[in-house]
Amino acid sequence: MEKSMSMAPLLLMVLCLPFALGWHDYNQALSKSILFFEAQRSGYLPHNQRVTWRANSGLNDGKASGVDLVGGYYDAGDNVKFGLPMAFTITMMSWSIIEYGKPMAANGELRHAMEAVKWGTDYLIKAHPEPYVLYGE
Repeated sequence: MEKSMSMAPLLLMVLCLPFALGWHDYNQALSKSILFFEAQRSGYLPHNQRVTWRANSGLNDGKASGVDLVGGYYDAGDNVKFGLPMAFTITMMSWSIIEYGKPMAANGELRHAMEAVKWGTDYLIKAHPEPYVLYGE
């Protein structure tokens, strides 16, 4: 009986050690972070969309002004697309790919990250249809 009682603190330490030392599953955090971008997509969603509960949306964006502004990302889960935060986010993701592309590839997320950047940049290019014209909010 004494042996099993002395094993309890050891077992507790082994189970709690990852939390105490701050061990986290960064691969899972990376995957979910990139998946978040897919959940924020606006426009005609691609066939490889992993967030299956989402559907096409914002298909008339820009129509009133005679410009195609379909696409891009919604901001914070609402139906608004803000150009400056989107541009900043895409810039930071691009920089992350440059700095951490190899670990992203090892985790199987590099392609998803690059698709996320392309989704945003395609929209930003659409929002700048001619010199000295930029559509944004």
